[in-house]
Amino acid sequence: MPSQQLTFLDEEFSVAIHDTGMFTVKEINRLKILQDVIDRNRQSGPLGMNNQSRGRTGNRLLPASLTDQALNIIRERYADFGPTLAREKLAENHGIVLGKETLRRLMIKTGLWVPRKHRAPKIQQPRYRRACCGELIQIDGCDHHWFENRAPACTALVYVDDATSRLMQLRFVKSESTFTYFKATRGYLEKHGNPLALYSDNQ
Repeated sequence: MPSQQLTFLDEEFSVAIHDTGMFTVKEINRLKILQDVIDRNRQSGPLGMNNQSRGRTGNRLLPASLTDQALNIIRERYADFGPTLAREKLAENHGIVLGKETLRRLMIKTGLWVPRKHRAPKIQQPRYRRACCGELIQIDGCDHHWFENRAPACTALVYVDDATSRLMQLRFVKSESTFTYFKATRGYLEKHGNPLALYSDNQ
């Protein structure tokens, strides 16, 4: 069919083309889209090729009153909350249901939430060694096959002086427990006396 005659693809014409077996339904739909593009170009020129929804308000856009209300509540009551917890509180206490990512974008846009990648890095204050031996003793335990296959796996309890990194006490025990630490600490105290402080990272 010559292009100058292809002016309108109505339903009867589409059915007729399909019945001939020359085109599939998918190809017919493509022809319809192509015809729409040709018609817009003829009517409006190159500007007619733009998306017809351009500049229109999206169907999923939330009402400004709803977003303003939610943000005001967050400012007043949940200013230190993250988007996930703030969303839960809005739904539970105020009956306002918003998507987590929607609320996250709103909070970022208004400055109520700063994403992790945009936060200033935390500068950890270095801890300097103590000045004298015996000021601080670091204690720790480590499970391992210390004696390879010659004995069962056990735990090494170590007491290290913070100022000198000197190994002050070493004891092998079956497991790391409060009672084994009591015994090891007693051995340290009997040999070296009372330290100013003991430090352990165990909970």
